[in-house]
Amino acid sequence: MDRAKIRNIAIIAHVDHGKTTLVDELFKQSGIFRENQSVGERIMDSMDLERERGITITSKNGSFVYKDYFINIVDTPGHADFGGQVERILNMVDGALLLVDAAEGPMPQTYYVLKKALSLNLPILVVINKIDKPAARCDWTHEKIFELFIKLNAPDTILDFPVIYASARDGWATNDYKVKTENMTALFDKIIDFIPCPNGDSNAPLQMLVSSITYSPYLGRLAIGKITSGQLNINKEIVIHRNENSIVPARVTKVYRFIGNAMKDTEIAEVGEIVAVAGMEDITIGETLTDPKNPIPLPKINVDPPTISMNFIPNDSPFAGREGKFVTSRHLRERLFRETLADVALQVTELTETTGYKVSGRGELHLSILIEKMRREGYEFQVTRPEVIYKFMEGKKQEPYEELTIDVDEEYMGNVIESLGARKSIMLEMTQENSIVRLVYKIPTRGLLGFRSELMTITRGMGIMNYVFFDYDEYSGEIKNRINGVLVSMEPCTSVAYALFSLQERGKLFIGPQVKVYEGQIIGEHSRDNDLVVNPGRTKKLTNLRAAGSDENIILTPPVDMSLEMCLSYINDDELVEITPQSIRLRKIYLKDTDRRRIKKTALA
Repeated sequence: MDRAKIRNIAIIAHVDHGKTTLVDELFKQSGIFRENQSVGERIMDSMDLERERGITITSKNGSFVYKDYFINIVDTPGHADFGGQVERILNMVDGALLLVDAAEGPMPQTYYVLKKALSLNLPILVVINKIDKPAARCDWTHEKIFELFIKLNAPDTILDFPVIYASARDGWATNDYKVKTENMTALFDKIIDFIPCPNGDSNAPLQMLVSSITYSPYLGRLAIGKITSGQLNINKEIVIHRNENSIVPARVTKVYRFIGNAMKDTEIAEVGEIVAVAGMEDITIGETLTDPKNPIPLPKINVDPPTISMNFIPNDSPFAGREGKFVTSRHLRERLFRETLADVALQVTELTETTGYKVSGRGELHLSILIEKMRREGYEFQVTRPEVIYKFMEGKKQEPYEELTIDVDEEYMGNVIESLGARKSIMLEMTQENSIVRLVYKIPTRGLLGFRSELMTITRGMGIMNYVFFDYDEYSGEIKNRINGVLVSMEPCTSVAYALFSLQERGKLFIGPQVKVYEGQIIGEHSRDNDLVVNPGRTKKLTNLRAAGSDENIILTPPVDMSLEMCLSYINDDELVEITPQSIRLRKIYLKDTDRRRIKKTALA
């Protein structure tokens, strides 16, 4: 393939700014699909979780051909918790397409991803999307993007960025937002004209940095990366450069190009192409495929460190093994360490004091997505409360902070400010436009745990929050995780409506009738600050005497539906979340009431 006809671009954007919709439209209008071919929406969002949540979680590769140009597209996650995906795939591209909502302007996570692209000196093509919205502010958005580039100390060559205006939903793009067109031609042409072709020499020794990993049920692990030097062909003898002391020989069995959103095998791939390579069972991200006669490694991928961790331990509840397929610590170990091979931002270490593993990631969402993937695969395990990762600098304890941006109606502004004050946050900025207030805070990562659900409650579902990692700073002091205690089952039983009717006066219930529970399981939240041991299986004592009107009309309040993220942020240090393919339960670490009392007395002493 002619290197001058190749364009490698990454599409970066904030969550919900239309990135995936734009990729869909580029694919469709490039002609890679037949006219009678059924093509769904969000073509590159292949994971169930991505389609359910409407966000991109893992980076993906695709391509299309336009005017004899072969354009490789790398779709990147927009959420900062998946920044490890962004950092590694930016090494594969020669330019970036920055997508910004015409009404909202650049958002916090736009800042985060753009910062990574500018650090690699990638040329940036700006696309202001959703210009068909009634609230679109194209000139204002353009100005805010320019200010963002200056804030990030972009070089003068990048400050003169080109701008395309688009409506990805309606399938058109234009150089002038006042002039509507019929298709995406303006964007296609600008990609070809502005994004440079890749550099490299086909006759030089092979170099390819592994930037991503995919899996084939027939060929095993496939290494994905851009050939920066030399060429790859089937049966080629190569070496894998892992570190200075480890160079492993290998042989290429298959080479794949990305055609559309699928892979197509090829005999040979030239410099500048993004390909998937088979033949290496234990290949990992950051390693270099190179020539055995002249092995030249490429620089390793640098990834920001994790900020939050939790312990994954085997399930030891009375219901262990009933619902899961993979339940042992060996299963847990194999799955967690396999995840680290594809996710460089994830770290797993074995616990020394107990059986289990400490898993560290970028944020609560990063770890909750991993948990959800595992439970859908049939794994059964328990996790502890998320904890931030502290550092000690010059003898002082430091913790991670986030920059939190909240858009909320002015009616609820006071409640939000009050809630954030209790979470040790510091207001950095407050602006108002019409009745919408934007609040920008510096907040400890600990303070964000559980805040999303609280924000939805105090703003009646109308608040929007986004956050990015800010920096490590001094420890801010104790933040109370939960004010209320919990309702704990005193014995194994099946819950009955009669008992729950009496208990709902004591607080909020997490279960309904006819649910099997065990001793030590948390079934609700107490209305006071202490834990209360209750019997959800208590039935009414029956006699042979009946009196008219003596029976109460049992009406139950619907139980609180606790999502996985809510459970993770809800529990205290003495509690666990039990996760199975069918259920998510809350429980005390010590199930028996006598054990809990003994531990509490020991702690007080």
